[in-house]
Amino acid sequence: MSWDDGHAGPVSLRRLRDACPCAGCMGETVLLRTYTPPPKDTRTPGRYDLKAAAAVGHYALQFRWGDGHGEGIFTWELLRALCECPSCSAARTAAGGEKR
Repeated sequence: MSWDDGHAGPVSLRRLRDACPCAGCMGETVLLRTYTPPPKDTRTPGRYDLKAAAAVGHYALQFRWGDGHGEGIFTWELLRALCECPSCSAARTAAGGEKR
């Protein structure tokens, strides 16, 4: 991806799909009840096949995957945080961030 500030870096489809921020993938808490999703089945056919992408207003993208999933809304901030370039990866590691 290329950004307005000149930064450019890759985000693999695997990383993008596994980082889906929807409640079904990441869980949620509503009215003091917490939903924790089951472990991801990375062998699901079509899981990493990107079928479509659509803008959500001016703040995000939503992706449709080959396994039918498409609920996650990826803000520009989240997409930038997923950058896999060497400098972004090193900065995440140095900050103790999660390794995806």
